[in-house]
Amino acid sequence: MRTPHTAPDGSGSARLARLVALLASFVLTGYVVVHIVAEPDLSRMLLWFAAAVIGHDLILFPMYTLADHAARHLLPRRRLPMLNYLRVPALASGLLLLVFLPGIIRQGADTYLAATGQTQEPFLYRWLLLTAIFFTASAIVYALRHLNPR
Repeated sequence: MRTPHTAPDGSGSARLARLVALLASFVLTGYVVVHIVAEPDLSRMLLWFAAAVIGHDLILFPMYTLADHAARHLLPRRRLPMLNYLRVPALASGLLLLVFLPGIIRQGADTYLAATGQTQEPFLYRWLLLTAIFFTASAIVYALRHLNPR
């Protein structure tokens, strides 16, 4: 029987690993705070952070929660595991969109051109191609697992 003070695996090593991870995150957070406070443009960084929090928590989170909720209700119960084959490529595509959004919307085009000698034109097409590859690969894996169940 597991007591409240033991780790799920029955050893103290999992608890120790979690403690080390927590302490490491505090150290990293302290390091970031020290460097942000020393930054001369702190107000701009705080504004960006507030916009990111508001953008995610008030706009994006409700949108993808509603999309997931709708997908769960549209799929028959027996096909629910299929939903993960849509979630994973959508997550990968969304993360890539966040990373490459400045290039896709051509923000800083002059600076990018001066630094690399290239335009930002291929960013959108490459993101769309990667999105298509993610969903195609997911569909192939789903089809293979569906045709050859364990």
